[in-house]
Amino acid sequence: MYLKTLNLRQFRNYQDQKVEFTAAKTILVGNNAQGKSNLLEAVELLATLRSHRMTRDRDLVQEGEAIAQINATLERQTGISDLTLTLRRNGRRSVALNGESIRRQMDFLGVLNAVQFSSLDLELVRGGPEGRRNWLDTLLIQLEPVYAHILQQYNHVLRQRNAFLKSHVEMLDATSLHSELAVWDAQLATTGTRVIRRRDRAIQRLAPIASAWHASISGSTEVLQIKYVPNIPLEDSRPEEVQQAFLAKIQLRAIAEMHQGTTLVGPHRDEVELTINQTPARQYGSQGQQRTLVLALKLAELQLIEEVVEEPPLLLLDDVLAELDLSRQNQLLDAIQDRFQTLITTTHLGSFDSQWLKSSQILFVKAGEIIQQ
Repeated sequence: MYLKTLNLRQFRNYQDQKVEFTAAKTILVGNNAQGKSNLLEAVELLATLRSHRMTRDRDLVQEGEAIAQINATLERQTGISDLTLTLRRNGRRSVALNGESIRRQMDFLGVLNAVQFSSLDLELVRGGPEGRRNWLDTLLIQLEPVYAHILQQYNHVLRQRNAFLKSHVEMLDATSLHSELAVWDAQLATTGTRVIRRRDRAIQRLAPIASAWHASISGSTEVLQIKYVPNIPLEDSRPEEVQQAFLAKIQLRAIAEMHQGTTLVGPHRDEVELTINQTPARQYGSQGQQRTLVLALKLAELQLIEEVVEEPPLLLLDDVLAELDLSRQNQLLDAIQDRFQTLITTTHLGSFDSQWLKSSQILFVKAGEIIQQ
């Protein structure tokens, strides 16, 4: 797939900026806080309807404006698509494909595929489980767009159940509380099981690919293992078995949930374990080794999405080359070649060899304006 044009209106610090991409690799050069990352974020939003930097649409709309719009033209083997995402300061976002409004947003997902790799991704190893869950969910949305709907359903039930627990935390009549909670328990187990099974399947597919990349980058001196550790014991992945295990664990934690007024059981408490040579990666070795792990994960994402959608996704490299030493930079750049359309942000061109610069489109970014070299 190839991103031909991107038009940003009132998005972040861009007033009205159109970019035409003319090479497989585009390097965006500029000082910090000029808008380089904002452009990559716009592409990420078109691919996943998520931003790893912001949770509220209002933060993406330019100050003093009511709406922001991202428009792109994408070429795929099946033809050319025109994508539009409209973000509102006060109101719901909307999406359109080839000029037609789309009611269900999950029908917009899967048109553009992209893998984002930023310096923030180094927190995947060092940070808490929530970051790893978000990373896995964002990958899953691209592999299976229906997953966005499944996750939304689960989160909706979780919020409702938490609100119920919170409002009844002082309740003395435990019997009637249990009978009302049973309705939420059943819904939580049904929606949660769908999340768990898909996460488990995705990690099973991703883990061997990531391990192979990791062995290649580390010169086979280290063994990477990725393990999905659901909050529910997963001895059998059949839906009815997972649901039974889910409900049994809810029963076990019932008293604690009543006291704390929150849901303690479910995929919102899952973990993705990353180990190197059987040692937890966050405790293992240097920052360099942790960066090798994240690089292997990102290359595995690219490969897995390409296998599933049968076209190479876009690669968005946000200020990440400066975080990698020369050897890891070369591993990454060699893996990319011209196979993936790549957008790279950097503060200077010193990290690139002359061949790369010759074959790349170079754009300079300053205060929300883009200038072709």
